[in-house]
Amino acid sequence: MKPRSSWWISAVFLSALLAVFVWLRPRMPALVATHWNARGNVNGYMTPMHAVLVPTLAIVTLGLLTWLLPRISPRRYAIGPFVSAFAVVMLALQALVLVAALGVLLNAAGHPVRMPWLCMISLGALLLVMGNYMDKLRQNFFMGIRTPWTLASEAVWERTHRLSGWMFVLAGLAVIAIALLQAPLWSMLCVIAASVLVPCVYSYVIYQRLEQHG
Repeated sequence: MKPRSSWWISAVFLSALLAVFVWLRPRMPALVATHWNARGNVNGYMTPMHAVLVPTLAIVTLGLLTWLLPRISPRRYAIGPFVSAFAVVMLALQALVLVAALGVLLNAAGHPVRMPWLCMISLGALLLVMGNYMDKLRQNFFMGIRTPWTLASEAVWERTHRLSGWMFVLAGLAVIAIALLQAPLWSMLCVIAASVLVPCVYSYVIYQRLEQHG
């Protein structure tokens, strides 16, 4: 998928968000819940217009970055060779924003939505998508496990992202299981932290090992 093709999907996301907002707006109060704590209690509010404006700007920004970043990447770290994977991941991020925004709007209009649960399921799905595309990424400054050692060695980058792909897939499955089992939030945070930190440490170990062997 090329970035230009992804614009159409971004446009569909925006259209769906705005259509749902127009449909539900008459049933929304002056302030709508937009943030929940780990226990599922509301601790943040916005006006309906702000509640739809924030995710709209987020989707537009991600769509613009999908077009812009491949054009400003340094030649050695160009996104072009894996632009399809890049576009898919950026769309997955937009989908996460859309799902969270729709949940907020539905909840505000009197359709109860378990927002922490919905966000965790969506985050798990995002990690699954990212995990399936990690090994397709090549050295760049915008996406992936960008440590000094992965950027210094293409071999280290490839091995690290092969590992991180599996780590992200496992983390995605674990986050979805945590949401379904209603496990404590700290367990999800530990899973996500491990999926990032383990590949970072691994990149250093592999780099040192390759250096020792010339």
